[in-house]
Amino acid sequence: MTKTKKISIRDICFISIFAAIITVCAQIQIPMPYGVPLTLQTFAIPLAGVVLGTKNGTIATLLYILLGAIGVPVFAGFTGGLGIVFGRTGGFILSFPLMALTAGIGAKKNHLWLTLWLVIGAIANFACGMAMFSLVTENSMVASFAFVVLPFLPTAAIKIGLVVGLGKLIKQALVKARVLV
Repeated sequence: MTKTKKISIRDICFISIFAAIITVCAQIQIPMPYGVPLTLQTFAIPLAGVVLGTKNGTIATLLYILLGAIGVPVFAGFTGGLGIVFGRTGGFILSFPLMALTAGIGAKKNHLWLTLWLVIGAIANFACGMAMFSLVTENSMVASFAFVVLPFLPTAAIKIGLVVGLGKLIKQALVKARVLV
């Protein structure tokens, strides 16, 4: 008989808070020429995985996607709906839970391992995003790489560095304050 851990009210609150943080970060954007904006979502999502852990960080990200999928305007540019989830940016959106999951796995280790897991999450995000973009826009994978991956690599490295530097500090502060268990 397996014992399942119930989700606490505290967990639900933190999951909701991080879904809201992801939503706010989605609105902080720089439009790019091919319709995939540069946003801070890809900073907030791995941060959720580091601070909340694999399970709750992934749930926060899934909640964010579910809200957007049903039409709540949580995605970049205050958009929402299945058209966005399955549109040119959909591959990026659908890979967000994997980013939170890999960040949560890496958070259990030292900074080097955390960095490695964050890179793995970013690669998955880029691969899924590039594939969906290529499919929807009928561009080649090479062209899609040039349009929606290459321009984002420098900021991805910066975001990874920030998550490594801030993620565990935020979690430690919340645990020390007895806000997060």
